[in-house]
Amino acid sequence: MTNKITIAIDGFSSTGKSTIAKLLAKKYNYVYVDTGAMYRAVSLYAKVNKFVGNDFLNKEELVNSLRNVSIKFKFNEVLGFAEVYLNNENVEKEIRTLEVSQLVSKVAAISEVRKKLVAEQQQMGKNGGVVMDGRDIGTVVFPDAELKLFMTASADKRATRRYKELIDRGDKVNYKDILFNVQERDRIDSTREDSPLLKADDAIEFDNSDMGINEQFERICSLVDKKLSQSS
Repeated sequence: MTNKITIAIDGFSSTGKSTIAKLLAKKYNYVYVDTGAMYRAVSLYAKVNKFVGNDFLNKEELVNSLRNVSIKFKFNEVLGFAEVYLNNENVEKEIRTLEVSQLVSKVAAISEVRKKLVAEQQQMGKNGGVVMDGRDIGTVVFPDAELKLFMTASADKRATRRYKELIDRGDKVNYKDILFNVQERDRIDSTREDSPLLKADDAIEFDNSDMGINEQFERICSLVDKKLSQSS
């Protein structure tokens, strides 16, 4: 397959964007970039260095320290996907905690953080053949992407999925806390001044509230195949 397109997947938290993106990347032999993981890594860095907490944010110190933040993806052949490294340390598990989830929208709203990460994301996907998911991929990072998807689902369905994911991983969490986090992230992501979560005009809205992963994947693959045939 010589024609390579850019697939941009945006949407609300816990809509399964990363799961679908990984499956697409594997099927089409594309590069997968989890932009949410990049913002989570910066949030973890900020938390560890006490630049951010649930009730405070030292924006100036965090911005001044961004030059010290290096984020890389390294493919793990055993797991079958790329893990996130922050300053050469594997932080894949640490960035997925509820504690980091409660901070990430606050950190992601900082313009300087977005500018740094968007530039890195554009560099990663400049040659096409990439599947990238996040909040502003189709609107800011790759406004010319050939295929744009906007994933959505009801807040309670997303909270239930996230709750099960964390429980299965062994985390001790409360469903009400998860639901509040989902709703709060929706509010912050949709109302921030810099690159708010918006559906691109040419994006296909995909509500998966009552859809299993296999059905989602089959439907989205048909959309990808259609775009590939148009670009060949």
